[in-house]
Amino acid sequence: MRDIIRQFRDSVIQIATPYGTGTGFLYPEQRLIITNHHVVSGSRDVTIAGNNMPKTVSQVVYNDPMYDLAFIRVPEHYDLPSLKLGSMENLSEGDEIVAIGHPFGLKYTATQGIISKLRRQWNGMEYIQIDAAINPGNSGGPLINQDGEVIGVNTFIIRDGNSLGFALPVDKLRESLDDFNARHGHQAIRCNSCSNIITVDSIQNGYCPECGNKLNTEDYEGKEYLPGSMALKIEAALEKAGYNVQLARSGPNLWNIEKGSARIRVQYLPNTKFIYADAVLGYLPKQNLARLYEFMLRKDAELETAVLSINGREVVVSNVAYEDDFNAEQAAEAYGHLFETADQLDSLLSREYGLVLAEDED
Repeated sequence: MRDIIRQFRDSVIQIATPYGTGTGFLYPEQRLIITNHHVVSGSRDVTIAGNNMPKTVSQVVYNDPMYDLAFIRVPEHYDLPSLKLGSMENLSEGDEIVAIGHPFGLKYTATQGIISKLRRQWNGMEYIQIDAAINPGNSGGPLINQDGEVIGVNTFIIRDGNSLGFALPVDKLRESLDDFNARHGHQAIRCNSCSNIITVDSIQNGYCPECGNKLNTEDYEGKEYLPGSMALKIEAALEKAGYNVQLARSGPNLWNIEKGSARIRVQYLPNTKFIYADAVLGYLPKQNLARLYEFMLRKDAELETAVLSINGREVVVSNVAYEDDFNAEQAAEAYGHLFETADQLDSLLSREYGLVLAEDED
């Protein structure tokens, strides 16, 4: 399984919307990213990023609330790795499988297990039941067999269940891909009444042209994202600092910024009214700690709007603001300074003081 996990490293994609994050995987034959409908629900455009794909915005072109499937268009200028879909006919209960995804935002996590039940009926749908640990953020990731073939799409777990995960079978996925391809790539949706896949341009005043069912317009038009008042102020500060907030959004009150080699997390906590901007520069080395501490103390005294500190093993540079004192102009300047500092310090501390970079440890 080790080689199979390595093989999929370039195929698994992280997806972010203003409402949260999830997983998808590349299907090169149609230049699509496959994921769950609930991962992208309410969003016409989503942010995608992969091992060889810088963070970018792309369009959801297929929504299937019945099968909990969605397809996202892959931008044309990316080369895609090969991927093979398996067959349900070759599977048996007890077969070893691996599920890959980004649970809780932790990039590229693989868990192994077996097929517990090959065809499990649940709410009128058929799923593959597995015992591999899958968690929030795994949704939309590939379920892979011992031959390195995708045999399902990891879809949901039973809350408080013990290793009860469920994946949409590959035959349902293949059926959906074929039906979507027959629509020549036009944006489409599956009607949750008659089950037909229909193109968006054939929808008549919000009704299915086949059966007359009233469709949920959010499933194909998305819904307007309206940030809260504090989120609007934070996004105004990020824009003034020169960052694309659509690319940065990872939830209603969470933004992830990339500046050079630094990764900065901006988070607003409504319960405490604090806004935290943190960059984990790396982890403490085992040697030469006195030199590192001396440098950090000197550097911290120079920083005006940021704080250099240690949290357990982590060396962190951060900015903390209180909601009532937050000013977008001042925050933009502080964030610009913080992001530049983070980008400079991680490399310097690694080179001169042996700091273990976070990406190296991963």
